[in-house]
Amino acid sequence: MQNHPKINALKRLKCGLFLLFFLGVQLVALSQEVDSQITVTGLVLDEKGIPLMGATVMEEGTSNGVVTDFDGNFQIEASPEAQISISFVGFKTKTIAATTGFVEVSLEPDAAALDEVVVIGYGQSKQRDLTGSISAIDLDDVQSQPSSNIGDAIQGRAAGVRVITSGQPGNNPTFRIRGTGTIGNNDPLIVVDGVPLNGGLNQVNMKDVESLQVLKDASATAIYGARGANGVVIITTKRGEKGVARMEVDAFSSIQEPTNVIDVLNAQQFARLNNEMLVNGGIQPNPAFSDPASLGAGTDWLDEFFTTGRQNNVTLSYSSGGEITNLYTSLNVFNQEGTIINSEYTRYNVQFNSDSDINDNLRFGNSVKLNYDIKENGENNIQNAILSLPTQPIFREDGDYSGPIGQPLYSGDVENPIGKSNIVENSTKGFNMQGNIFGELDFLENFTFKTLLGAEANFWFNRTWAPAYSWDTDVSPNAFLSESANRSLTLLWDNTLTYNKEFDNGSSITGVVGTSAQENQFKFINGSIQNFPSESTQQLNNGIDQTTLNGSGSEWALFSYFARGNFDYKDKYYLTATVRRDGSSRFGDGNKYGTFPSASAAWRITEENFLEDSETINDLKLRLGYGITGNQEIGNYAFASAYNTYLYNFNNNFVTAAVPTVLPNSNVQWESQVQYNIGLDATLFDRFMDLTVDLYQKNTEDMLVPQSVPVTSGYSDIFVPYINAGEIRNRGVEVLLTTHNFDNDFFSWSTDFVFSYNENEVISINSDTPLTTGSIGLNYTLARIQPGYPVNVFYGFVQEGIFQTVEEVNNAAVQSPGTDPATSTAPGDIRYKDLNNDGIINDDDRTFIGNPNPDFTYSLNNTFKIGNFDLNIFIQGVYGNDIFNANRLYTENMSVTTNQSTAVLDRWTGPGTSNSMPRAVFGDPNNNARPSTRYIEDGSYLRLKNVNLGYNLPVDSFQKSPLSSARVYLSGQNLFTITDYSGFDPEVGTNGIDNNIYPVTRTFTVGFNIGF
Repeated sequence: MQNHPKINALKRLKCGLFLLFFLGVQLVALSQEVDSQITVTGLVLDEKGIPLMGATVMEEGTSNGVVTDFDGNFQIEASPEAQISISFVGFKTKTIAATTGFVEVSLEPDAAALDEVVVIGYGQSKQRDLTGSISAIDLDDVQSQPSSNIGDAIQGRAAGVRVITSGQPGNNPTFRIRGTGTIGNNDPLIVVDGVPLNGGLNQVNMKDVESLQVLKDASATAIYGARGANGVVIITTKRGEKGVARMEVDAFSSIQEPTNVIDVLNAQQFARLNNEMLVNGGIQPNPAFSDPASLGAGTDWLDEFFTTGRQNNVTLSYSSGGEITNLYTSLNVFNQEGTIINSEYTRYNVQFNSDSDINDNLRFGNSVKLNYDIKENGENNIQNAILSLPTQPIFREDGDYSGPIGQPLYSGDVENPIGKSNIVENSTKGFNMQGNIFGELDFLENFTFKTLLGAEANFWFNRTWAPAYSWDTDVSPNAFLSESANRSLTLLWDNTLTYNKEFDNGSSITGVVGTSAQENQFKFINGSIQNFPSESTQQLNNGIDQTTLNGSGSEWALFSYFARGNFDYKDKYYLTATVRRDGSSRFGDGNKYGTFPSASAAWRITEENFLEDSETINDLKLRLGYGITGNQEIGNYAFASAYNTYLYNFNNNFVTAAVPTVLPNSNVQWESQVQYNIGLDATLFDRFMDLTVDLYQKNTEDMLVPQSVPVTSGYSDIFVPYINAGEIRNRGVEVLLTTHNFDNDFFSWSTDFVFSYNENEVISINSDTPLTTGSIGLNYTLARIQPGYPVNVFYGFVQEGIFQTVEEVNNAAVQSPGTDPATSTAPGDIRYKDLNNDGIINDDDRTFIGNPNPDFTYSLNNTFKIGNFDLNIFIQGVYGNDIFNANRLYTENMSVTTNQSTAVLDRWTGPGTSNSMPRAVFGDPNNNARPSTRYIEDGSYLRLKNVNLGYNLPVDSFQKSPLSSARVYLSGQNLFTITDYSGFDPEVGTNGIDNNIYPVTRTFTVGFNIGF
């Protein structure tokens, strides 16, 4: 039945009347609500009566809010019963009742924010009272993100600290603090809960860390004397709090992939290149490649070699505190499957800390960390995966792995990288125990005595098993087994006496004196054997042939006295003086002891009358520092003769003899580092901006270097003596800028900018012959150390282009002396620059061609909080460093029958076709692969290091919920990189040489944190 028009009209009329009625009710209600609002006006001032621009004024329980104007004034509409909260960064939030009158609100500084305590050597200090250069890492952002190790977490977050990480599971990060200060060991001292850590930062669970400080200048590190020359990283783990019981579960799961993979030739491209190369070398091409188009794409070895990596991490922690004892304990399990097949790392961590107050004056405590890890490496040769022939399958028809087919001239003679990775076992198992027990006694009102006994034990066991196999022409008839074990035990005993006195006028004095005794014992043993009658019993006693057995052991000890005094005059003038005297067993009589003093001072200028009422400068402190630190990292017996046993063959009879292994130098002594620092700490614009700037210079003097000896001496390069020779200078600028852009209960935004500039130069080496470094198994070393240049600058030939014609070859310098110019150099070969104009290209034409040390590093970190959401975006970069891309020595060689990268598609094939990529010719008669500017690339990069989006569940609204907090998050790491570098990744190591390095990974993570 159709609806009648009048009925439909009536229905529409009723609906219209109902809507009008509803709107009318809403308008009345709204008018009543508006009428009930009042206008609150006022002025917000700081403790000095200076107006605060940008303070947040909020009606509590609503999203209604405003910010103060330039003069600190505000006006807000609010309910008459409302509570109004006023907040500003660095001040305590204040709440007032809504009123129609004008209100004037004075905010007080937040002492907790201003008086943040940082850990320094053998003590603590307020952040605002520091006189030395110390970077305190903000762990709020760091611990809200997934991190497998501390290096990943703090990379780019501390000025003057360069951290280089690797994608290889289980690898420890590399630290450089204020540049490369010596040609030896540049690693900083790492102290965990007062005990030096030798086993590596991978053994520390990031979720257990309470605070992390980096001591950079000598006035801060001199308290550590001989161990502080390369800087000090101080890590303090979490402890229980009195009256608080808390349990937390933190977990994340990730997938990973390489940030970049090199493109290599497919089967057709490789066959064409191979034919061209052999013909140019005067050799008959491979008959199997007579029709390249029929070969198709072939085997993509890199696609098989790289895989999707995975990470899983779970930490369960519990802390509690009673009247006497506080406890913290945690259990962590971490597993990472790498992005290269058969690479894996698993770690188990246990942390236990306790503190007990026996009475008001006596305390005891302990920290214990247990770590067990397993590292599986397989036979992960990235270079073999790149060079493997795309015309070779992974498997033969019988299901076994394939090998090089045919004569080596055509086969490339490259091992099957997939087969070797799958059958070769290479694992390392390690156990680490580090901990301490301590006691503290307060007496005579101002004195505290503390004694600490610390220990670290490391045990490692490595096993390599390679079974026998026969893959075409690649044959290994005998299985091989190698097993090694080493043990390291370090004992520490520190005693300190601290005096702390505060005076009625606001001044204070603190003094510390102490002793430290440290001893290390190391033991190593290794055995290997081949040819097993049965490969089912893989034990050293089951092999038959080529048995080897060797071992070694060493000890060293360090005994020290130290003292430090701090004077603070009314929070205006500060003075700190430190001295440490170390005695080391690594030096001979007369040179065992070294004294390392330092002094620093600070002036808080804003406490002076002329800045006391400044509206722009809230806090301003000038710092000056000077100090000397030492370095003893030269091995244990450089001053004494050392011998080893060796078997000599006389008339087919082996005779045991004692062989000298070290040429001693009884005069070798401490390497010392003198450092100057001037710094400025400022808080500006009503605490909107925090700025720290440091300028430094550090000179390494009496540098410990190995002394070259003539071959006729009978000593190899491994056992040359150490001497004190040379000086290296580093100087630079560090900037940390933090802005508090916006901050209220609903929305906050802060920005951190970190900038580090370093200039490095070798001043002298006291030798007529420059020191060479960076050898990678070629006939040339790649870098050298020479006065007037930075450390480890690349050294090689200068490529001027490609010869296009025979006339150009004939008119140029002889490129490959000692060979027939008619056959060695031809059009398409590289033309090298004749620097000394003698008409011959030889070693005298090598020069400095690149610098692996960056001009500066930088990072930008933005943190947002919007309601229950939080977002962190972290950008990190390096500028001005060069990379020697040693992988290209093989992937762009074009002189042997292995695969190459797609870069060779732009090779020279005739006049005018290329002026950078040479011709393909078997045997490389012109030596086009010699180290030169051809392989130097710009290593600068800008990386989106981390993006982390989290949501905090409103647990307070959950009825009867045991949860105290709950957060879920998504994270992406190394999401994209802007760089001109052609290799896997520009993050290649401090020496700048990219040679078969496990690439950095791109990571996507989901995780959660729950507190009870």
